[in-house]
Amino acid sequence: VDQRTWDRLVGMTGEPTHAQLYNLPEVSASGPEAPLDARCRTGRVLCVDKSSHSLRWVIDGRVQARFDARFGSDELPTREGAFTVYSKSRDHVSSLYNTSMPLAMFFSGGQAVHYSPDFAAHGYAGNSHGCVNIRDYNGISWLFDQVRVGDRVVVYRS
Repeated sequence: VDQRTWDRLVGMTGEPTHAQLYNLPEVSASGPEAPLDARCRTGRVLCVDKSSHSLRWVIDGRVQARFDARFGSDELPTREGAFTVYSKSRDHVSSLYNTSMPLAMFFSGGQAVHYSPDFAAHGYAGNSHGCVNIRDYNGISWLFDQVRVGDRVVVYRS
């Protein structure tokens, strides 16, 4: 390239942020430790904050564990609202997409919280088909054993 082109390219680039360098979500102003939604402060709740890309396992207002989370796309969004875990499946395979959904905890139609090998491998460079993807296999395995059918799920934006 000539000098003029090089100068323009250099002028359009900058030092990548930590999040860009490690393929992490850009954190919103509310931050990864945003206050819990009021619906998450009592009982046993999978508290899913789409703004901070996180799932927090909360019992009586105390956060027991926090996990990075990935969600659906604009075309196949993760529904927001208050739900309950109505079914669990350790080795589930989606009949709709023929994809593995290990450690699935279903809360709304076919949407579930589950481990995603794609999320683990590619980070936030993709989306789910509407589910809440978790990339920490050991963590979600532990969580799967803690959560009971009937526990609440709250999906919101902080």
